[in-house]
Amino acid sequence: MKKLTAVALGALFLATPLAGCGGGGSGGLITLDVYSQLANYSGEQIGFTATLLEDKFGVRLNIISDGDGTYASRMESGDLGDIVVWANSGTQYQEAVRQEMLLDWESEDYYDDDGGSILENYGQDIMEYFPLALESNRQINNEMVGDNHIYGIGHGMSQGDGHEAFFYSWDIRWDLYKQLGYPEVNDLDDLYDLFVAMKEICPTDDNGNPTYAFSLWPDWDDAMVMYVKSFVSAYYGYDELGMGLYDTETNTFHGALEENGPYLEMLEFFNRLNQAGLIDPNSMTQNYDQMVSKVSNGGTFASIFNYAGYIPYNTPAHLEQGKMMGTLVPNDASVIVYGSNSYGGDRIWSIGSSSQYPELAMQIINYFATPEGAMSMWHGLEGVHWNYAENGGMEYTEFGQQCQNDKSTLQNGQTWTSPDTGKTYELSGSFNDGTLQANNILWSFDAVNPDPRANGERFNNEFWTSQQGDSEYEIVQDWVNYHQAEIDEAYGEGVYTIRNRQDYLEYRPVYDESGNLIEGEKGYTVIPAVNYAMSSKGDLTTSWNAVITNIKNGSWQAIMASTSGQYQVYVRSMISSANGNGYADCIEWNINEGIRKFGSAS
Repeated sequence: MKKLTAVALGALFLATPLAGCGGGGSGGLITLDVYSQLANYSGEQIGFTATLLEDKFGVRLNIISDGDGTYASRMESGDLGDIVVWANSGTQYQEAVRQEMLLDWESEDYYDDDGGSILENYGQDIMEYFPLALESNRQINNEMVGDNHIYGIGHGMSQGDGHEAFFYSWDIRWDLYKQLGYPEVNDLDDLYDLFVAMKEICPTDDNGNPTYAFSLWPDWDDAMVMYVKSFVSAYYGYDELGMGLYDTETNTFHGALEENGPYLEMLEFFNRLNQAGLIDPNSMTQNYDQMVSKVSNGGTFASIFNYAGYIPYNTPAHLEQGKMMGTLVPNDASVIVYGSNSYGGDRIWSIGSSSQYPELAMQIINYFATPEGAMSMWHGLEGVHWNYAENGGMEYTEFGQQCQNDKSTLQNGQTWTSPDTGKTYELSGSFNDGTLQANNILWSFDAVNPDPRANGERFNNEFWTSQQGDSEYEIVQDWVNYHQAEIDEAYGEGVYTIRNRQDYLEYRPVYDESGNLIEGEKGYTVIPAVNYAMSSKGDLTTSWNAVITNIKNGSWQAIMASTSGQYQVYVRSMISSANGNGYADCIEWNINEGIRKFGSAS
């Protein structure tokens, strides 16, 4: 998914140095264009990230988001930008390499009188921490383009075994669940019944508007409707792969339109909710920000995503009122989680070959590979938002905790003194505004911070020692107590401690149809990390685009159908149109991709 880390943005001012405090103003700053296919925002980077990059590198970033025709026009102009962030390593990235639109990171043609490549001179931290990811990029280029050089690096790297943190949080309104007596939720039918019951006791939100089980949005749809295919991943543990979903445990590919397949099953589930008045009627036309506003006001009962669930809803005000979204997974579900990945994901950082400032571009990418850069990316400025704790590990300042609780918190009135230059800067904008709007990462959020002061803790604040302990909010402690009792009953008292949703998802017990605990069975499915780049679709591209249009349009019509009969008409029409546009050929291509990625597919 392109825009998993989407944030609300505002037209606020770039942070500037305080007069009389050593700051030199913004004169002389170099502007770097950042063309990002992942960005949700176009314009100048503002907030604390702008302050940081101004102080460390003397640069400002101009973010250029991807829209219709943006890629083609920039390719035609011969200038992709200074920093180029790719949504994936597929056709467009490969074409840019083929046409020499990206800088070769191993070229020794210039940059340093003492010799060495731009990577060796300005990317030392990348080389230290992510050597496998660099070689992965070389392998992709060699395999797909026939060029055995490095033109970028992927995203989300970590070191070591195991799996990433759980991304699908399965949030529900815990206060309403408690009010209903904690009914058992085994499957989709039970989930449907729970939402019907919640609607009966909570028909309106904080502002008196109607409530719904889910509020969806179409912005992030790709080959399928994003929320539907993600529900399959969250429930069955199948990984998205092109025009369908892949079961890595059985090496089976399920096409989107497979009869009785998982995508159509979830499509029907959402229509069933819609017929009961439990899907926001604006879901087909609203954008992400409009959806989040409704969630923030209590307009939804559930979300499988934290950023559309507990993050916007669990404000101090709601928690003080005894209202909360908390994780609850249906007993029959096997939540998807991704294995730790040293190769890097396919959202690639690269540098445009026409850049006038390639050294600066490499320095900035390299900075985000440092522990300091990674911490700043997610948590803000050291000394303002967070610090290394006296006994090791990370901890938030009081203001930093406030920003984590509510990322729309304004930074006005806060100052930061640079440990490098001694300059003092006045911050502005919201915390969200200040996050890097290129919307990509180098380190995985779940990787261990290699700074010795981190004491082996992850970048992910859910795992910080400073974030553990009893909650000051009764409703949060009720959630902890409920799941702790569930775990104790399954495994014995004191075997596992539930501190947060990650613990619950890790240790959630699995039972057979007779209600007996299945020893050693996990309530999740780990998708193994592999070194993979999607093949070019070539002559299939036109057919592919026509089919995914059929699937997306037909899926939305099916979701919003008012009757079961109307639903069936829309589904049959979608299948017929897709078949007529070459669906079978698309699925054959997809099965071959499954073989390339995971070794086999059926």
